[in-house]
Amino acid sequence: MYSGGFYPYSTLEEHWAYWSRYIWLNRYQDPPLSTYQDLLALVREKDYFVITTNVDHCFQKAGFDKKRLFYTQGDYGLFQCSTPCRQETFDNREIIRQMVASQKEMKIPSSLLPVCPRCGKPLTMNLRSDDSFVEDEGWHQAAERYAAFLRARRGQRILFWELGVGYNTPVIIKYPFWQMTAQNPRAIYCCVNNGEALCPQEIRRRAICLSGDINHVLGQLQEPLRPSGASTPA
Repeated sequence: MYSGGFYPYSTLEEHWAYWSRYIWLNRYQDPPLSTYQDLLALVREKDYFVITTNVDHCFQKAGFDKKRLFYTQGDYGLFQCSTPCRQETFDNREIIRQMVASQKEMKIPSSLLPVCPRCGKPLTMNLRSDDSFVEDEGWHQAAERYAAFLRARRGQRILFWELGVGYNTPVIIKYPFWQMTAQNPRAIYCCVNNGEALCPQEIRRRAICLSGDINHVLGQLQEPLRPSGASTPA
């Protein structure tokens, strides 16, 4: 699905036929596995904060406190002006639903093409791909909450738990987690990544690197939380 998003569609009607299905499935439908619910069960009673480059809103859909979430790279559920004419975003659930319901022969009706209500230019998705990405008021509030969380816990016992972060955008989560672990002798770094679980030599003695599927690892961590005699679903 991700690769299909880079296809050079001939028309905007075709472009939005594909992307409306993509957004409806990934942003507005529930994921098929319990991965996010399992993670929430582990941290619900903890003093946690989530920073993520994912844009599918699965954390919030699973029940994570939205005041403890920072979506750095945008949200499939938001549009922005393609120019952009201002730092503003727009909810897209209803128009995406209409696109999915109305498309025929892999095209949406031209009447559903999204346009900016401020300047009339085409709307696009609020996803960070270049310097036109809109950081609206909600984005800045979340960024400040994350920064405040880190400031208030500087030098304290803390776990920097990295889940599935690769090397596409390591400067957002991976490298800062390494640096903050190195700077705080009471910090622990944990990485769960299938095939890319590693850390710098400088923090190796305070690091846990698990190479494996995140859903499987979280399922194993759930075992101590289950009542005695309860079985694990197949």
